Amino acid sequence: MIITRVTDWIGCTPLLELRIRNSDWRLFLKLEKFNPGGSMKDRMARGMIDAAERSGRLKPGGTIVESSSGNTGTGLAMVAAERGYRFIVVVDHQTAKDKIRTMKALGATAVVIGADRPGDRVATADREALAREIAETTPGAVLMAQHENPANAASYDGLARDLVEVLGSFDLLIGSVGTGGSLCGTARGVKAQCPRTRVIGVEPKGSVIFGAQGGTYYQSGTGVPPDVALGSVIDYPLIDEGCTVGDAAAFNACRFMAHRFGLLLGGSAGGVIYAAAERLRTLPGSGTMVALVGDGGEKYLDTIYDDDWMTERRLLDRSVETDLAMVLTSIDASEDIHAAA
Repeated sequence: MIITRVTDWIGCTPLLELRIRNSDWRLFLKLEKFNPGGSMKDRMARGMIDAAERSGRLKPGGTIVESSSGNTGTGLAMVAAERGYRFIVVVDHQTAKDKIRTMKALGATAVVIGADRPGDRVATADREALAREIAETTPGAVLMAQHENPANAASYDGLARDLVEVLGSFDLLIGSVGTGGSLCGTARGVKAQCPRTRVIGVEPKGSVIFGAQGGTYYQSGTGVPPDVALGSVIDYPLIDEGCTVGDAAAFNACRFMAHRFGLLLGGSAGGVIYAAAERLRTLPGSGTMVALVGDGGEKYLDTIYDDDWMTERRLLDRSVETDLAMVLTSIDASEDIHAAA
């Protein structure tokens, strides 16, 4: 394939099939880490900028502003660089250092807040407030406001089309929920062609999207903390079921995928895979599940994949890997699971 712009690569991501032990179900992982910016948020970044240009809000040489935990910011920085815009991103002290380095390398101005906060939990509300202030006081600036931006969900129409084109109809779609754009946008497109597809949303334990008690969590780029208002992009009628996955389960699922499949994934992706495996363990009959795997793990080598970081936070739980090995294997692997012991 020959492309003429980096953004032409967005959406060229593969499906990986995993085998479910002792089951006639099939599981496909949509590996969005293979977008040029490393996550599915590239789709949203391009879509929101396209919409801002079409509306006339974003003019040549203008400034884009957004609050981000890193992946949306990376996508916006990439598109901004390609199209000649200035980009200011507000991140917090919890944001992975490599995400901040990547955005800066792409020409973004990164404003880091929250260094005075205890611990290393997300500071979403403070981020969003500062981003709005910067946009309002910077001439020619446009705030992307991903939680409220209808172009967010609309950016995933192509993902839905790709899934249906390759797989035809399928039974279950599972993905993480933060702004709601990726899962709801994909679900809307899939259900338009496959109305019987059931959609499962996954959020971190401590997030309040599905009405659970709020708390703190380490998973970034997903969920909504209790001090942040829910955005309008979340379309609840499209989500048939919501569930929560704790940090330990999500992060150890990431480590399982690395150790058993050679695949580095981000924390929210680990949560999706853990939730998918839990359901597939008991689903009767046969069918097909698609899991939206949002980003890669290369940005989390100092956290999720670092034994000391995990141990200090009491998140290291090797039993999760053992349990997942009883459910998931590669499509051409033998039934021998002695390596999981």
